[in-house]
Amino acid sequence: MDRLFQLKARGTNVRTEMIAGLTTFMTMAYILFVNQIFLGPSGAGMPAEAVFFATALGAGLVTIAMGLFVNIPVALAPGMGLNAYFMSVVLSSNGEITWQTALGAVFISGIIFIILTVTKVRQMLVTAVPNSIKVGITVGIGLFIAIIGFKLSNIVAISINPGVDATVPVPGSSFNLMLGSFNPATHPDTFLALLGLIIIGILMALKVRGALLIGIVATTIIGGLPFLGLNVVDFGALGTANWIPSFDNLAVGQLDIGAALGVGLLEIIFVFTFVELFDTFGTLVGTVSKAGIDVNQPEGKKTIGKAMMVDAAGVSTGALLGTSTITAYIESASGVSEGGRTGLTSVTTGILFILALLILPLAGIVPSAATAPALIIVGVLMMSSVKDIQWDDFTQALPAFLTIVFMPFTGSIANGISAGIVTYVIVAGFCNLFSLKKAPIHWMMWLLAALVIARFAFFGGE
Repeated sequence: MDRLFQLKARGTNVRTEMIAGLTTFMTMAYILFVNQIFLGPSGAGMPAEAVFFATALGAGLVTIAMGLFVNIPVALAPGMGLNAYFMSVVLSSNGEITWQTALGAVFISGIIFIILTVTKVRQMLVTAVPNSIKVGITVGIGLFIAIIGFKLSNIVAISINPGVDATVPVPGSSFNLMLGSFNPATHPDTFLALLGLIIIGILMALKVRGALLIGIVATTIIGGLPFLGLNVVDFGALGTANWIPSFDNLAVGQLDIGAALGVGLLEIIFVFTFVELFDTFGTLVGTVSKAGIDVNQPEGKKTIGKAMMVDAAGVSTGALLGTSTITAYIESASGVSEGGRTGLTSVTTGILFILALLILPLAGIVPSAATAPALIIVGVLMMSSVKDIQWDDFTQALPAFLTIVFMPFTGSIANGISAGIVTYVIVAGFCNLFSLKKAPIHWMMWLLAALVIARFAFFGGE
C-alpha cells in the first residue's frame, strides 16, 4: 500500500487517507440524489434507476482511476451546472433533442477534451479567456442552479398578467415573479423545502461535514413523519422495495453519437467542452496545491497533466454509462483538510460511491422538496467567487455581469457565455482604439466571438 500510494513520502497513513475519503464522499454524495432532478423523469426524461446507476458507478470508477493513475486526493462525479445544462438542452428542444442525443454530445465533448489536453490547446484557452468571464461563468451557473431550486420547491412562482395570450415565448412585461405559498395545509412541499433550506443553512454555518447530504436526508424524514401531516414522503414504499441493485432499466450504451453530430448541436458540444474546461482546471490546481503538491514545479505540472487526462476520459466514460459530464469536484478539498494527501483518499471515495448502489430504493423516495434546498445552497457556494471580479474596471465588469445574469434570466448557460465573450471583445476593442489604457484581447477571443456571432446570425437565438 505504501509503495503504491507513497504514503510515508507524503506524510500520511492508511487510516488518515480512509477517513479523508469518507469525508469527501459525505460532502459530495448529495449528487446521487440531486442528479435525478436534472436527468430523471421530471428533468431530461431518463429512467430514475438509470440515472442513479450511472451517477454512482461513473463517479466511483473515474474517482478510483484518479487515485490509482495520478495518486492525488481528487474525486469526480457528474458536474453541477452541466447536468442542469443537459436538462435544459433536452427540455428546450420540444422533443427534437432526446436524452440519448444529449449523451452523444457529452461523449463527443469528452473526445474533444482529450484532444485539447494532448495538444495543450486546453492550457491556451484557459489563458485566452479573461479571468472575469471565467469567474462570471461559475457565478452564473450557480444562479442558474439556484433558480431551478427555487422553481422546484415552488418558493418562487410566476403570475401572468390578465388577458395575456399564453403562447411561447411570453413577453417579459406580461409576467411577474412572485413568492410562493408556505402554508403547510395547502402547499406542504413548499413548506418542507423551506424547512430544508433552514436546516442545511444551519448545518453549513456550523461547518458540519456532509451538510448537504444530512440536510437532504433530514428533510426527507420530516416530510414522511405521520404526526406532522405533510404526507410528502411515503416510507411504506421502502418495505416493498427491492434492495438488490437492478440492472434492467439502464442507459448504458444508449447514447446517440450520430444524432449529436448534427449541425444544430455544435453549440451544445461547444458549451459542454467550454464549461468543463475552466471548471476542471481551477478545481484540480486548487485541490492539488492544498494537498501539498507544487503545481509550478515540473513534477507538479506533470501531475496536473495526468489528472486532466483522467478527467477528460471520465467525460466520455460517464456518457457511455448514461450520465452528464463527469468532472473534478471542489468538495475534494474537504478530504484534503482531513489529511488526505494521496490517491488512497480517492480510491476510498470511489469505492463508497459504488457501494451506494445498494441504497437505490432510498433515493427513490427523496422528494424534490428535499433536494431543491441543496440546489439553492450550491448557488450560494458558487456565488462566493463574485468577489474576484474587477468591478472597478468596466471592460471586466460588464462582460462578467452579462455572463452572470444571462444564464438565470434566459435559462441558458450558453447565452451567458456568449454574452460575456462578445461583450468583452467589443468593449475592450473600442477601449484599445480610443484610450491609452489597453485591455488584453487574445486572438482566440476574437475567434470565439466570431463563432458566437455566426451562431446567432445563422441559427438564431433559440
